[in-house]
Amino acid sequence: MADNAAVITELYEAFQRQDGAAMGACYHPEARFSDPVFPDLKGPEVPAMWTMLCERAKGFSLEFSGVSAEGGRGRAHWEARYIFSTTNRPVHNIIDAAFEFHADGRILRHVDTFDMWRWSRQALGVTGVLLGWSSVVRNKVQGTAGASLRKYMQSASD
Repeated sequence: MADNAAVITELYEAFQRQDGAAMGACYHPEARFSDPVFPDLKGPEVPAMWTMLCERAKGFSLEFSGVSAEGGRGRAHWEARYIFSTTNRPVHNIIDAAFEFHADGRILRHVDTFDMWRWSRQALGVTGVLLGWSSVVRNKVQGTAGASLRKYMQSASD
C-alpha cells in the first residue's frame, strides 16, 4: 500500500508551487472531487480544475497541516490566500479536506469543506455579506465556476 499521507503532502506541496500538472498526477483517472464551489467533478475535470486554478491564481499562498492517513482514507487542513479574480478582493479560505485512496495509491475521492458564507463575504463583498448564505449566491458561484472550467477544458483541447 502506498503512503497515503505522502500523497496528500505531495498534492499540497505541488499546490504551493502552483504546479497543476503535479497535482493532477496525484489523482486516479476516475477521481471525484467536491467542494462548495465545484460540487461534483469527475475524472479529467479534477486535474483540469487544479491546473486552471494554479494558472489563474493571483497573490496566492498556501499553508497546510494536520496531514494524516490510515488505511484507504486521509485528512488534511489547508488555508489559501489569494485575490479573487472577479472582484479583485483578498480571500483567506480555511479548508478541511477528506480523501479516499485507490489501491494504486492515488486519490480516488477528495472532499473539501469550508464556510461558503465566510468565503462569499470576502470574495463578493456586500453581495456576499447580504446573500452569501443563500442558495441563490451559491448556485450562481457554482454555475460560473463550472462554466469557467468547461471553457478552460475546451480551450486546452483545441
